[in-house]
Amino acid sequence: MSFNVLVLCTGNSARSILGEMLFNHLGKGRVRAWSAGSKPGGVVNPVALETLARHGIPADGARSKSWDEFNASAVPPAPTFDFIFTVCGNAAAETCPVWPGHPATAHWGIPDPAHVEPIEARRAAFEEAYQSLKQRIEAFLALPLETMSPEKFPEGRRALALAARRIHTGS
Repeated sequence: MSFNVLVLCTGNSARSILGEMLFNHLGKGRVRAWSAGSKPGGVVNPVALETLARHGIPADGARSKSWDEFNASAVPPAPTFDFIFTVCGNAAAETCPVWPGHPATAHWGIPDPAHVEPIEARRAAFEEAYQSLKQRIEAFLALPLETMSPEKFPEGRRALALAARRIHTGS
C-alpha cells in the first residue's frame, strides 16, 4: 500500500520542495509526495536544491507549481491524497481548494528560510528547515499508517491527522 502526500506552502519554492523530496526519499515507495503553492513563484530556490544535494536527497523533477494542478477539478485528474501538510503559516490560513478523497490535514509550521540574509545565514536557515522537516517526516513515517487507514479503521483519518499534529507540537 502506498500513501499519497501533498506538501503545501504559498510560494512552493523552498519548504514544500524540501518536504516533497524528503517524503519521497525517506518514504522508500511507501509514500509518494508532491508539493504545490497557492501563489507559486515559478522557480525552486537554489539553496533548497543545494541543501538537498548536500544530504544526498534526489531533487529530480523539482519544480514550483500551483495547487490548482491537484484540486478536485484538475485536468488531468489529480492523485487522491491521503495526507496534506501545510508548512507555512500563510498556506495554513488560506481557504484551500476541495481535495479529492478528503485527505487528513495537518500544519507543520516551519520558518521561511528563503529571504534570510546574508547568504551564509540563509544556508543555515535552510539547514534548520531541512532538519525540522526530516525529523517530523521520520516520526510520521514511523506511525503504523497501514493499520490507521480509513479502510481498516473508521476513525483512521482523524487519528492520523491528530498524530501528525502531535508530531508538530512535540506532545
